[in-house]
Amino acid sequence: MNRFIKMLEKIQLTLGILFLSLFFIVIVIQITTRHLGISVIWTTELATYSFIWAVFMGAAVMVNRREHFTFDYLQRKLKGKTLLILNIFNDLVLIVFNIALFIYGLEVVEGFWSYNWVALPQLKMGYVWISIPIMAGTMILYSISHLMKHVKSLKVGEVSE
Repeated sequence: MNRFIKMLEKIQLTLGILFLSLFFIVIVIQITTRHLGISVIWTTELATYSFIWAVFMGAAVMVNRREHFTFDYLQRKLKGKTLLILNIFNDLVLIVFNIALFIYGLEVVEGFWSYNWVALPQLKMGYVWISIPIMAGTMILYSISHLMKHVKSLKVGEVSE
């Protein structure tokens, strides 16, 4: 499972970087064309939607790296078994939250699937919003992986992280 999680993170990180690069390129095109007095209306939508994908993919990677959604103060203060219990609690909260996000994300995708982009009507809004259940689903997988490690450490009596 560990190898699968690493591969999944690498895919998400690559997607996030690609969408962030696309965002940057589109913004440069938008600035250049405005400076030249040319109106290119599709750049605003493409920049917005590529940024959405970049942020959601990055958020999931940060959950896997445990650099997101944590009680930092308590993480630094607690040790041993109490730290493991806090980590298990954090993982369970993330799993419950992301299950709800996944379910509602699917509803958003279904509701907006047939809507078209304004500037590029051949593209569907569903392609934008499918990033929500993808993010939530991978956050669930990452959190389950962390939960399994913490429960195993608790049973063995080790302290992880």
